[in-house]
Amino acid sequence: MRYAIALSLVSCLASAQDAREIVRKSVELFQSDQSRMKDYTWVAEETERSLDGAGQVRSEDRKKWETVILYGEPHRRMLERNGKPLNDEEKRKEQVQLDKAVAKLKNESESQRQHRSAQQEKQRAKDREFLDEVTDLYDLRIVGEERIEGFPVWVITATPKPGYQPKHSDAKALLKIRGKLWIDKAEYECVRIEAETLATITWGLFLARLNPGAKLYFEQTRVNDEIWLPKLERVSGSGRLGLVKAISLEQDLTWSNFRKFQVESTIVATQ
Repeated sequence: MRYAIALSLVSCLASAQDAREIVRKSVELFQSDQSRMKDYTWVAEETERSLDGAGQVRSEDRKKWETVILYGEPHRRMLERNGKPLNDEEKRKEQVQLDKAVAKLKNESESQRQHRSAQQEKQRAKDREFLDEVTDLYDLRIVGEERIEGFPVWVITATPKPGYQPKHSDAKALLKIRGKLWIDKAEYECVRIEAETLATITWGLFLARLNPGAKLYFEQTRVNDEIWLPKLERVSGSGRLGLVKAISLEQDLTWSNFRKFQVESTIVATQ
């Protein structure tokens, strides 16, 4: 009996270590994919629904835009509002705004370009520090295997470690979130994340708050048989803006039409 218990404990520890290594590799790949995303242009659509106390939709706001990366920075051009394409005047204003941004970046001095690049690298380093802490902050366990869109995946639970002291200030919020990850077994890419807030999360200058029980969902897809990029992000829950305004909402953000972006290409609106 003692040997059986010992073997069981060894098995559990090995599983935990395997899960940690799987997630560590997945985090590294996610960061690499996010960096390579600058080689693409894409279309995104955001739908925000405001809900009443019974969970019924009170209002809905939709926006659709195209994003291009110019000189290392993302730039949006609005395409639709609430399902209606922009009229000619609105399109002209969007193009003028984009042209101004391109001209400003094109005419940067070398010192200005170096400063901007340094700021971008500083932010990337900060993001890396934040994501690298995920494997330390969570108790990670393999709980099963599934298939998503034909890809075999591990299913891994992520539970915040009691008493853990985050090194990165932004990681403090993660202690209030538990989740489940679906990670591709062949490439270690994160295919799906489902998460739930365990306590109130507060952020921003005006103290926006997200209440316990809020749901978060994130999904990626394989693009051009070479990279995994975002497909869907969904947040639903209740909270508060400032000291007075209570909110209950659902927010969907979808990405589509990823295309390799050529600098010499003419930027045209997507239909």
